[in-house]
Amino acid sequence: MILKVDDIEFNLLLNESNLNRDKTPIVFLHGFTGDSSDWQFLLDKLPDNLLPVAIDLVGHGKSGSPTEPRHYTCTAIVHQLNSIFSQLNFQNIILAGYSMGGRAALSYCLKHTQQIRAAIFESATPGIEDICLKKERVEFDFLLAEKIKNEGVEPFINFWFETPLFKSLKSLPDFEKIKKKRLENNTTGLTNSLLSFSTGLMMSYWDKLNSLNFPVLLISGELDNKYTKINKAMKSKFPDAKQKTISECGHNVHIEKPELFTKLVVDFLDSIERKK
Repeated sequence: MILKVDDIEFNLLLNESNLNRDKTPIVFLHGFTGDSSDWQFLLDKLPDNLLPVAIDLVGHGKSGSPTEPRHYTCTAIVHQLNSIFSQLNFQNIILAGYSMGGRAALSYCLKHTQQIRAAIFESATPGIEDICLKKERVEFDFLLAEKIKNEGVEPFINFWFETPLFKSLKSLPDFEKIKKKRLENNTTGLTNSLLSFSTGLMMSYWDKLNSLNFPVLLISGELDNKYTKINKAMKSKFPDAKQKTISECGHNVHIEKPELFTKLVVDFLDSIERKK
């Protein structure tokens, strides 16, 4: 399904026959270099009362990759998501996001809290508090953007998956297939995502997490020490949060351990239903 926001086309993965059937929307947002198909394994395994949707974020997948960096800022992405939800008449949304998609999901939750029923954040962060660390991250992401611009997508993807963050992902039997899928990205989309939605540019939301009273599920991999530590700190801030650390797994839990990830999500959704 294709929807337009500000003349940018956005690709959505969903069963359109289930629209307007009084089902609760559950929306999945992928990470940097990913797309909506990353969630395909999960969509038909969710409870029948839900309407699963996966969105290609701006600059990724089959969605548009405008040349102007302003379309890739946190504010722009939240606006794009809200417009998509409005066009679909979505309310009472369960919003899930991985890594960059988790930052987008959290940003949306804080801006449009009344629209959210629950949230799932996988390997995500509420931002960087320390000014010096924020500056370092911006500089790093800008260097990555230059690398993509100068060398192209394929050399960057090869470099990206050599970083320690994805060490455990490389042990999967279908890793080359996963990497090949990432090569479908384009230079403009990836470059602008780094330039405008760097973690360093994102506002720190640590002191705002306690304002979100809906149920939250936090997921990280045991081998991803950085984000597991972040998740544990986040859990202490949310009023109603569960935190799960998956053993023998790194940053990309839903791809490394899809069956276990699905079970965690379904169990969380069942617990929400029991609270009604």
